[in-house]
This record gives sequence, C-alpha cells and structure tokens, in this order.
Amino acid sequence: MKAATAELIKRLEGRTPKTALVLGSGLGAFVDQIEDAIHISYDDLEGFPKSGVSGHAGELVVGTLNGKSIIVLSGRIHYYEQGDASAMRLPISVLQAVGVERLVLTNSAGSLREDLPPGSVMLITDHINWSGMNPLIGEPTDARFVGMTNAYNKEMKTSIREAAKSANVELGEGVYMWFSGPSFETPAEIKMARMLGGDAVGMSTVPEVILARFIGLEVAAFSVITNFGAGMTGGELSHTETKEMAPMGGEKLGKLLAAWLGANTDTKK
Repeated sequence: MKAATAELIKRLEGRTPKTALVLGSGLGAFVDQIEDAIHISYDDLEGFPKSGVSGHAGELVVGTLNGKSIIVLSGRIHYYEQGDASAMRLPISVLQAVGVERLVLTNSAGSLREDLPPGSVMLITDHINWSGMNPLIGEPTDARFVGMTNAYNKEMKTSIREAAKSANVELGEGVYMWFSGPSFETPAEIKMARMLGGDAVGMSTVPEVILARFIGLEVAAFSVITNFGAGMTGGELSHTETKEMAPMGGEKLGKLLAAWLGANTDTKK
C-alpha cells in the first residue's frame, strides 16, 4: 500500500481531492467530462487489482468536474473474478491515505420494479448482502465489527436529492441486493428478492461500501438500471445488454454528479 500511495501522491501533482468515484460496468464514458485529466493505469500503482471484465478500463483519472477536484476509478474488480470480497481494500485504503473523505460508488443493475425501467438512475438507500460474503472476514482486530445502520451517508443523500432537482434529473431510490455473480439471477431468485424488499440487484458495490465504512469514508451509491430482473419480461439477460444500456442512465448520472460536486464538496459533509 505504501508504494501505491507514494506513487499516487506524486502523480496528483499537489491536487487534494476529497471525493472519489468508482465507475461500474459500461459507465466509463463519465471520464470524458473530467477536465485537466491525468490518467494513471492501475498497472502503475502497486497492488491495484485490474478487472478482467469488459467495460472496465482499469485506470485512475484525476481532474476537475464543475470546478471541483475528483479522483475517478474507471473500473473495479468484482468478487466473482477471484472469489475475494476484499479485492478492493487496497485501492480504497490508498484513496483514504491521500486525503479522500467521500466515496461515491456506481454500478449497473437489474430493476425489480416496473416503475424503475432501463435507463433509470437509482440512489441506493440501503443494501441486502445476499451473497453472504464479507470483505472483513479475516480482519484480526475489533475494527471488523463495523456498524452499517447508516452505511449510506444521510447528509450526502440529502444533498444528492437537492442536486437532482436542480439538474432536473429524475432520481429513483431503493435497496440494492448483492448477488455474487457471475451468472445472472434466476426468475425464482428475482421473485424472492422482490419479496425481501430489494429494488435492484447486482454483483458489486456492497463490498466497497463495507470497506469504505471500515476505514472511515462517507459513502453514497447509485445504480444505473440496464434491464429488468430475470423472469420479469421473458427475455434472457446478458452482459452485452448491460454495456449497451448503461450509457443511457450514465448520461443522467453524469449530469447529476456534476451538479452535486459543484454544490456540495467545498466542505466535508
């Protein structure tokens, strides 16, 4: 971790961003909005895991958006790639070490609600860890007992809602349910998820939320809806559909995040 932190500090060239963003599948186009961008390959940061999933660039981008400094992780490694729920621990720890205070997570997800169609953006208000995996398994200290009652920061959610209104972006809200992947859910599993209170399903984000709270970062998260859950339409699901549909919601999310950054990151929330 020390080597990656030192290298990143050097590459930041004196910049001190307080907010970091992790981009999910098919959302890489967001980095095109960043001005004065510095691109750093994960290969240049010792220990940074690079995703083998198409749609994840595997680079860190530092720059400004709406006048505010930001670090963007364009791509993440998933639990299903190596069977390691803590795979993002080092990158998130490095972000905290260079001064990041807020982490915004994004993902592409399947909707469990007819009123949340493909192309929608959902603010995650809570999650269900259906996978049963946890990135803190094996942590030897009592710090592993992380409270998750307020995993998604209340003040950040409030300011995001305000930004959505000011940017005229329709914003859904709901509970994200984490399945391990990489296979998609069955119709029976989707039926169960709806009964248990899930609003969207996906294969990421929850481990990062737990890790971020473990090291003291404040968290907000979004799902860009790319499809309805299995059995809701009769069609089969695919990763190709995810990549094709993600930019529809991604454009809305980019507009919302630009408005939020401009209004709410001068001081720690």
